[in-house]
Amino acid sequence: MVVRAYTPDDLAAVVSLFRRSVLEIAARDYTPAQTAAWAPEAPDLERWSARLSSASVFVCEDKGQLAGFARIASNGYVDLLYVHPDKQRMGVARALCDRIFEWAKERGIKRLFTEASVTARPFFERCGFHVVRMQVVQTRGVEMPNLQMERAL
Repeated sequence: MVVRAYTPDDLAAVVSLFRRSVLEIAARDYTPAQTAAWAPEAPDLERWSARLSSASVFVCEDKGQLAGFARIASNGYVDLLYVHPDKQRMGVARALCDRIFEWAKERGIKRLFTEASVTARPFFERCGFHVVRMQVVQTRGVEMPNLQMERAL
């Protein structure tokens, strides 16, 4: 497994992985209406490109295939962390999380925070995050629960 910086050439694979992760993994904890709002059938690639280029993004490859990705902003906000459904429980998310920790420490960031899905909560807790509060957010007019979580570095 290799963790490296995202490049614009990764865009299509990242968006595809995101969709599959939401529709196949998060679907255990969210309704079909919620996952459809979260990961629409026709993603806005221009919006994705802007989002991915506006912070630090790391991708994890396994045997030349995209296995996961993560995005962290300069203020310590872990905005995205997704793993391909076929690569769950193989250390992909942990490798990405370790790279995020390293990146943040190099920049003197003292606190990481995220809005984790119900599905991702156990992983973030294993990485030392704790729940600040539960909340309900709206995505494309559909309400869904998530958790504000943080971790000191």
